[in-house]
Amino acid sequence: MIMGSPKWHGSEVPLAAAVAADAPAASFSVWQLIREDVNCVKARDPAARHTFEIVLTYPGVHAIIWHRLASRLWRRGVKFPARFLSWLGRFLTNVDIHPGATIGRRFFIDHGACVVIGETAEIGDDVTLYHGVTLGGTSWTSGKRHPTLRNGVLVGAGAKILGPITVGAGCRVGANSVVIEDVPPAMTVVGIPGRVVKPTSDRRKLGDGRIDLEHHLMPDPVGEAIVSLLDRIEFLEARLSHLQGERQRGRPASADEAA
Repeated sequence: MIMGSPKWHGSEVPLAAAVAADAPAASFSVWQLIREDVNCVKARDPAARHTFEIVLTYPGVHAIIWHRLASRLWRRGVKFPARFLSWLGRFLTNVDIHPGATIGRRFFIDHGACVVIGETAEIGDDVTLYHGVTLGGTSWTSGKRHPTLRNGVLVGAGAKILGPITVGAGCRVGANSVVIEDVPPAMTVVGIPGRVVKPTSDRRKLGDGRIDLEHHLMPDPVGEAIVSLLDRIEFLEARLSHLQGERQRGRPASADEAA
């Protein structure tokens, strides 16, 4: 269960409303979107040196190019060619994006391997996924069955976001987490199942405004709970040992000690 405000229901807000302040991807040509997808890599990957290298050697960029083309065909009702382009993109890049998925501007898949994005998934602008991420469904019924990621979401390697849930704008999902419930905006989620552990205000930012991933400093809520229980057990054992010692010496325990 994700710990957050019970009054927040992100799935009730359509993706189009979340990106109204910025021009939606559908209003741009395929080539304009691809140009933005390529340019955003330089800002998010310090290993990227120049555009020529990105275009030729980044499978995540290749995957989004194939998807942009397949998605336009899918929206126009040309289903089989769209699925064929999607299959070809998967064959070449090892990234499986259904042509029906809605993906916003400046989308980046870092390392581009074993990523799966389902048909009814919705992804906002400036979203980053690492390798092994799954945006999957939990039902075989038709309709909305895959997650919605709002603007600026970052999903760590191996994370699984399942079902028709919403991950709020600016969220970070820790590596190998499994998210199965809505997440309020600007939170960090870790664990199985995913738990909110850190808001935006507690994150350390780099000088250029980018967020430090801090994967080695990611909190462990389950581990912290176990440590608290162990401390409590140690305290109770010490208190019990003290009471037993007092009784053996023949002095009855005081009311406060007995309590």
